[in-house]
Amino acid sequence: MNDSTTTLDGPVTDDALTRPFEGASPYDAYVHASVLNTLQQPLTEAPDEMGFLVTTQVMELWFTLIVHEWRTAKVAFAKDDLPAAMDALERSRRALTALSGAWAPLAALTPARFNGFRAAFGRASGFQSAMYRHMEFLLGDKSAGLLRSHRGDPAVHEALAETYREPSLYDEVLAHLHRQGLPVPRHVRERDVTSPYDGDPGVVDTWRHVYTGPQHHPHLALGELLTDIAELVTRWRYDHVLVVRRAMGAKTGSAGSAGLAWLEQRAARPVFPDLWEVRGDV
Repeated sequence: MNDSTTTLDGPVTDDALTRPFEGASPYDAYVHASVLNTLQQPLTEAPDEMGFLVTTQVMELWFTLIVHEWRTAKVAFAKDDLPAAMDALERSRRALTALSGAWAPLAALTPARFNGFRAAFGRASGFQSAMYRHMEFLLGDKSAGLLRSHRGDPAVHEALAETYREPSLYDEVLAHLHRQGLPVPRHVRERDVTSPYDGDPGVVDTWRHVYTGPQHHPHLALGELLTDIAELVTRWRYDHVLVVRRAMGAKTGSAGSAGLAWLEQRAARPVFPDLWEVRGDV
């Protein structure tokens, strides 16, 4: 090796990296990190409160991305653009994986450490998250009561009401499959989309056509990607149950809900139930 051709004796410098910015850095102008970093405002001296705030705020950002991707997929399905829809769903699958990992900073929170700041957030509760409610409505888990709880904030309520009134992501999937010649029942296609979707034997039959057909068909890949999404949502919900169970047991929730019992009930609700049902029929 010729020592004259390279050197590791000193740091590499680049004038472009040390040149002063005119105002905010281009990075901050685009990412708005300086704004994000002002949003953590602990109300106590408890050492775990900062982690709680950062974790919940990061989750809200993941919710926002997932909602964006599911809406993108809905538009693509309405246009029968399956590749674009699959791309959006795949991006959401990766975001859901990251969302599940976001529980890690809170996973070992003890009751005493949680009690160190719990009283400070009063009646605030994660179930009040409007963006998470958008996620649930997009999954077809509609609730007029949970929509009504946001009426105190007109802008938030109207945005959420729009998602409530529109077909869910799964409704658009079924409409696409029908247009592709699959036997989606008419009563499902014409149902009241503001009602929660709990599965339908006729739709299970539709997926049976897919799962017993060619094993490399794009519709089977769609079914498996939707199943991935359903599984990740369910895992996130059960991780939530475990974090709450470990930090506060069966105490009443901060907003007056049944706390752990309510979360367990919500976690048990299947996402895309037809896709789970069909697996026992193939």
